[in-house]
Amino acid sequence: MIRLIGYFFGAGAFLVLIAAAAAALYLGNLNKDLPDYEVLASYAPPVTTRVHAGNGELMAEYARERRLYLPIQAIPDRVKAAFISAEDKNFYQHPGVDLMGLGRAILVNVQNMGSGRRPVGASTITQQVAKNFLLSADQTIDRKIKEAILSFRIEQAYSKDRILELYLNEIFFGLNSYGIAGAALTYFDKSVTELTIAETAYLAALPKGPSNYHPFRHEAAALERRNWVIDRMVENGYVTRADGDEAKTQPLGVSVRRGGSHLFASDYFAEEVRRQIIQRYGDNALYEGGLSVRTSLDPKIQVEARRALQDGLVNYDERRGFHGPLKSIEIGGDWGVALGKLDALSDVPEWKLAVVLAVDEKGAEIGVQPSKDGAGKVGPDRVTGRISAKNMQWAYRSSEGNRRTARSPEGVVGPGDVIYVEPLESDGDYRLRQPPKVQGGLVAMDPQTGRVLAMVGGFSYGQSEFNRATQAMRQPGSSFKPFIYAAALDNGYTPASVILDAPFELVTGGQVWRPENYGGGSAGPSTLRLGIEKSRNLMTVRLANDMGMNLVAEYAERFGIYDKMLPVLAMSLGSGETTVMRMVSAYSVIANGGKQIKPSLIDRIQDRYGKTIFRHEERTCETCNAPDWQEQDEPTLTDNREQVLDPMTAYQITSMMEGVVQRGTAAGKVTLDRPVAGKTGTTNDEKDAWFVGYTPDLVAGLYLGFDNPAPLGRGGTGGSLAAPVFNEFMQAALAGTRPTKFVSPEGMSLVPVNRKTGMAAAEGDPDTIIEAFKPGTGPADTFSVIGGADAYVPPEEILRTSPQANQAVTSGSNGLF
Repeated sequence: MIRLIGYFFGAGAFLVLIAAAAAALYLGNLNKDLPDYEVLASYAPPVTTRVHAGNGELMAEYARERRLYLPIQAIPDRVKAAFISAEDKNFYQHPGVDLMGLGRAILVNVQNMGSGRRPVGASTITQQVAKNFLLSADQTIDRKIKEAILSFRIEQAYSKDRILELYLNEIFFGLNSYGIAGAALTYFDKSVTELTIAETAYLAALPKGPSNYHPFRHEAAALERRNWVIDRMVENGYVTRADGDEAKTQPLGVSVRRGGSHLFASDYFAEEVRRQIIQRYGDNALYEGGLSVRTSLDPKIQVEARRALQDGLVNYDERRGFHGPLKSIEIGGDWGVALGKLDALSDVPEWKLAVVLAVDEKGAEIGVQPSKDGAGKVGPDRVTGRISAKNMQWAYRSSEGNRRTARSPEGVVGPGDVIYVEPLESDGDYRLRQPPKVQGGLVAMDPQTGRVLAMVGGFSYGQSEFNRATQAMRQPGSSFKPFIYAAALDNGYTPASVILDAPFELVTGGQVWRPENYGGGSAGPSTLRLGIEKSRNLMTVRLANDMGMNLVAEYAERFGIYDKMLPVLAMSLGSGETTVMRMVSAYSVIANGGKQIKPSLIDRIQDRYGKTIFRHEERTCETCNAPDWQEQDEPTLTDNREQVLDPMTAYQITSMMEGVVQRGTAAGKVTLDRPVAGKTGTTNDEKDAWFVGYTPDLVAGLYLGFDNPAPLGRGGTGGSLAAPVFNEFMQAALAGTRPTKFVSPEGMSLVPVNRKTGMAAAEGDPDTIIEAFKPGTGPADTFSVIGGADAYVPPEEILRTSPQANQAVTSGSNGLF
């Protein structure tokens, strides 16, 4: 018996040694393939890039994995407790693998064999860190053993708090949110410090299976799992029984945060910032880099810009009649379900989708689109209202503007028609609306710095993402003329120089080009001031021809309107294509006294560690960081920007464009309580209507036109369409600010001159104006006309239309013809 026992003992020992050797060989082979756990020390996960407005408000977020990294010190104890209770209650006691928990899991799984139930896991938080960061999710024995080995090593290399920090910032919570900070914002629009017990428990329930506990699709399962986590928190002593019971009575309370743009009316601006960051740093930096971007957007000014442009587009569109309903739906059953499936303009919350339920000669009964929950399910509310006949009279016209298409609401809409409506102040009353077909773009800029304060790229970003402020290439028309006049004033001309306004003809290649003034006719010899105030095409062409188009092209490129301008005479009337952003930037150079600027939507960009990697401000201050004061002068900012225009020229052209507002093509359309300069622009066949203008502190410009250029119709000029939009915007944007004046540079002379001849005027002479002259220049002593040699007009006609010229000729003055 003793020999037999010894034999079995020896055989058993031999088998144990063989098994141990095999296990050692197996573990050795696994160990060769183990990833380096030390990479956790330099862990830098994909983090959300956040874009903020100039006042710090969150404007947009961009991420492939919506995550905000939080150090463990910033995570509340209650949040830690919830996850430890849900995932690994012995986290702070075990060495990486919970042997007791593993034993319980094996026992349960043995008992459940054949029942079809899913095997119970026993992974600790450390094991999950090893799997999520270093291994795949394969359900194999090899992976589980590697996971255990790595867990022991991770526990030896890192503190428990560091391991928990990695876990809470890495895990997936569903709805494209990663990490506890991102999940708190996504599900509850809160920071982690604001989460309640119930909210914390629900988030702790999600890592087990986010789709299984979806707050809308599987609400009952989500509540059950949340309450289970609360019970574990009570059981482990993290929450009192009373607080736990009270938390379980609360609803989930999930309010899914909308992705993308968060700041009202900022969609076009945010999208342009997104494109610029990708262009500068690439996709990965934007969607994974965790950048903090501070933009130049002023939320108040942005809202006013949106309102002004939308008002202008809608007013024009409604004067052209009704386009017809969006579509028709059945209203025999529950109209709310069919209407709820349609998408309204998400960024025009003032308007609602509605369906016409009945219509008569006094108005239309409507049903308003019901609300939707976070899963897009149509709610039970069914709101009805009425559009009275007076609130839809504009729709009696057809899309061609025919006033006699309809005589009552019955000729406009019918039952089942889906339309847009806007609620009025009186309860239950609505106004018929429609998204305009005409579009436009608007930019507002600080002329001293080039910071873009507001930008609107169309009526609605939800309607069209195409940004007409930066992407639409349009002809600026007469809004280009100030730069021709600026080139002239920089090169020997004065505001009182006289140009002939008369028919002009250019023959090239056998073809004849005959430009005309808007509305036809001509005024004979006129000053540069009158030419820009009245936007005279013939005078501008003669001036450009006299200077030479190479000089005009040089100035257009210097101001940044064009990269390379074709030096042909037709370009002097704004026939080249450019953008609103470029035009506003060019006008800003005039407004700031001739300093070159770089338009910028971004003030500063910081990386995930807070290091500034981009700053728009390029001015320097060499003495700002002095260690102490030794009676030196106060530090000053050094402005190294290029001077692209003589400051005196800038003041002269500003003064002339003030005349556009006071007496010219924008007279009566721009009525601010302060000095303002600007220029209208209307392209051939009235396809685009422009206005660009400025005060000393703010520049704004816009155009209105169809995306596929087509005539705007009779009266579709910059003065009648664009200038009122500019006026509405500027009045709102500058409300409450102190008016400032345009300051004349030192050394300029202010001399009274005759408005028509540009010659010096005696005291008491009628039709005089104060004109600004540079040193060494002044009004002419004799009446001289530029461009007379190219005139195709009888001399007697010029003399008839200009008594001053007649007087100058009879007195012996030269240079008239």
